Amino acid sequence: MAKKTGLIIPAERIQQCIYLIRKQKVMLDKDLAKLYGVETKVLIQAVKRNIDRFPSDFMFQLSGPEFSKLRSQIVTSSWGGRRYNPYAFTEQGVAMLSSVLRSKRAVEVNIAIVRTFVKLRQILADNALLRRKIESMERKYDEKFQQVFDVLKYMIAEEAKPKQPFGFHGKKKR
Repeated sequence: MAKKTGLIIPAERIQQCIYLIRKQKVMLDKDLAKLYGVETKVLIQAVKRNIDRFPSDFMFQLSGPEFSKLRSQIVTSSWGGRRYNPYAFTEQGVAMLSSVLRSKRAVEVNIAIVRTFVKLRQILADNALLRRKIESMERKYDEKFQQVFDVLKYMIAEEAKPKQPFGFHGKKKR
């Protein structure tokens, strides 16, 4: 049976810190440091001391344009006076952080973050399955609805033709 911890970080709080950069879901150094309860520079120092554990698919530094674009999208955050562009950590990079930071809080935070990533993947998978089902239904019913639309078009076209008057009509005077 798993031991309960006192630290509770809502999944929604973690989800707010996950960004899509370079077609990858990542978390930024500033947000991770806040979750771990350390200063950003302390987190980066720990990473740099163990840089061999963070290949480019685990962590990368944002370029100037990427950082500018991100900053413009998140106008409510205070970025402070950074001297360097932030580092972005993929799910694997976040998992590696617990081995570098080695605190009980780091382990607990990592568990919460990994669970959030897993939950997001499940939501995406469920949405993909739903999308495929809807597309299948559209293909199936498009043919049937097309037949109905064809009949409606025919009926409208018939009514548009001028009808011959019926009944007794006298000769028109010229």
